[in-house]
Amino acid sequence: METVILKAIQHRNAECIGIYFTSKAILNGAVKNISGAKWSKTNRCWYMPLNKISHSKIVAAVKTIAIIEQTELHKYLTNKQKVTSIGNKSIPQPGIIKPAATLPQTVNKQITIHKSLNTYPVNANVIAAMHQHLILKAYSPSTIKTYINEMNQFLAAIKNTEANTFDTARIKKYLQYCHTSLKLSEATLHSRMNALKFYFEQVLKKEKFFWEIPRPKKQQQNPNFFNQDEITKIIKQTGNIKHKTMLMLAYSTGMRVSEVTLLKVWQIDSKRMQIKIQQAKGKKDRTIPLSPVLLVMLREYFITCKPDKASYLFCGQVPTEPYSTRSLQLVLQAAKQRAGILKPGSIHALRHSFATHLLDKGTDVSMIMKLLGHNDIKTTLRYLHVTNRDVLQIISPLDHLDLG
Repeated sequence: METVILKAIQHRNAECIGIYFTSKAILNGAVKNISGAKWSKTNRCWYMPLNKISHSKIVAAVKTIAIIEQTELHKYLTNKQKVTSIGNKSIPQPGIIKPAATLPQTVNKQITIHKSLNTYPVNANVIAAMHQHLILKAYSPSTIKTYINEMNQFLAAIKNTEANTFDTARIKKYLQYCHTSLKLSEATLHSRMNALKFYFEQVLKKEKFFWEIPRPKKQQQNPNFFNQDEITKIIKQTGNIKHKTMLMLAYSTGMRVSEVTLLKVWQIDSKRMQIKIQQAKGKKDRTIPLSPVLLVMLREYFITCKPDKASYLFCGQVPTEPYSTRSLQLVLQAAKQRAGILKPGSIHALRHSFATHLLDKGTDVSMIMKLLGHNDIKTTLRYLHVTNRDVLQIISPLDHLDLG
């Protein structure tokens, strides 16, 4: 049975329930027919106002044809109750869904689309100024989204204190709170520090503001990847030709999930057996080889699904929009479940698998670096820790014992 994921989203300055699911005609039809359901191009999902009535309509429409996953929605509502208040008194908002108790009313309705619902008036212009600076410096949409979210978390924590008055010592105390009380991971701490550094040094022009602030040591984790038998099972357990083609593309090229979903038809050059990736991470172009096996699959997909030659190779529910990266992640998880694979790993693990298997076969690390689009060879060298090319030549001392 398919899964429908309900999330709290922001759409046109309003709280809404986002309805996410892998594109299926029966599910799409059921949600589309819900009174009040609308499609969001920005969030690439169906949505309805965040209230009890909408929630009841959604559940009634899909409960017999899908599993409803709403952990994130309940978590959002619970966190909102803890954080949002006016003065020191929570004010109930009528008709809203309650995971456990009555939810508080939104603070400060005069907000921009990028602003946190928990930002106090004293910091009303922070997000707008930061967002404008990110746009002017041509940061990628994903980076902008991450920085804005991290800054919103900071503003929610400092409440009615003016952000611009923070000095290095107070920032250190806040980051210590993030580490000891919030138990944020090293990766999240780095992300939050990057956002704060951008705001104080780039927007407020406080040069070298973060020089005295130490960064947490990153964990040295080996990349998750699938072995070739697991890759075979995943592909075989994916019946939908569109989904199968996308998974095969991700594995055979090492493309990032966003690169797969944003790929245009014209970027595939079957004459030269190449795929051209344009303006990927770091705003770089690169060319990667086109596998003959993948080309056969692509032609079969093209005949069956007939994508628009001037548009995305894999379109979403709206023909002019790309396929959702979240949906593709769900496709892989469903295939793993059907194949009985318990090993953790997202679509990015297919990229790791591509690099690891090339290294196993003796491909030079510098060539793998170019194929993956890495800036630094150190990033590619991580795969040396997981390849079995040299490890298989090592004979364990146990094998030399006479245990007969």
